[in-house]
Amino acid sequence: MKFARLGAVGAETPAIVDGGTFYSLAGITPDLDGAFWSSGGPARAAAALAAGELPEMDATGLRIGAPIARPASVLGIGLNYAAHAAESGSEPPAAPILFQKAGNTVVGPNDPVAIPRGSTKTDWEAELGVVIGTRASYLDSPSEALSHIAGFVTVNDLSERTFQLEGPGGQWSKGKSCAGFCPTGPYLVTPEEVDAGDLRLRSWVNGEPRQDSSTRDMIFDVATIIHDLSQYMVLEPGDLICTGTPEGVAMSGRFPYLKAGDVVEIEVAGLGRQRQEFIRT
Repeated sequence: MKFARLGAVGAETPAIVDGGTFYSLAGITPDLDGAFWSSGGPARAAAALAAGELPEMDATGLRIGAPIARPASVLGIGLNYAAHAAESGSEPPAAPILFQKAGNTVVGPNDPVAIPRGSTKTDWEAELGVVIGTRASYLDSPSEALSHIAGFVTVNDLSERTFQLEGPGGQWSKGKSCAGFCPTGPYLVTPEEVDAGDLRLRSWVNGEPRQDSSTRDMIFDVATIIHDLSQYMVLEPGDLICTGTPEGVAMSGRFPYLKAGDVVEIEVAGLGRQRQEFIRT
């Protein structure tokens, strides 16, 4: 199944997408949030769709929002592709590296993003995002983790490298939590339709190719990441995990950092493509 949210910021209508047609879920749920995922919401939505009970939406001209309501936690995994670790000047990690992004960084896939005030090193990162469907704590094994997934999304884990790595008091979360720094969507696709271990990830800046890789190259796969995180924290329904980016970012030194007027496009195969124009603060 494929889910989306359409409409103005703060007033999005939850929808299920079938054959390119959007059907409103407003009569099923107020939003695509943790309560929806953890209470059998997808099954109710599928049953209502099959019964012809959902009204069709005219999506023409409607903004596409993030396909999840604002999550309680946005968790990132750093250096999860060996080639990206190398271009960052780091050795591949022996265990997942965790950082956090502010929940309000999650925005629509095509929303404009402001270059942060004082930024000279705003960077793009094409990533596979994982949305938690049911509470996960102290999982016994990676295989158990798979039953806790609501679905998968395309994510641009934007980063400001000076804030992250260079400035006084610099730390990863400072460089990851600027306004709009987690464009998400356009769709959430449920696990039965996704082979998370074999998805192509690509990015472009002003139409020029930047990243082109596959989740086959992840150091830690999705199940391992969820299992590992559950040993240190409680993962709640609706939480978003950004699973890392492959090589081809500006931090490599091969490409310029982003500036106002640039356009970034991100795509994860089967999960949809997003586009952000970067503007002045």
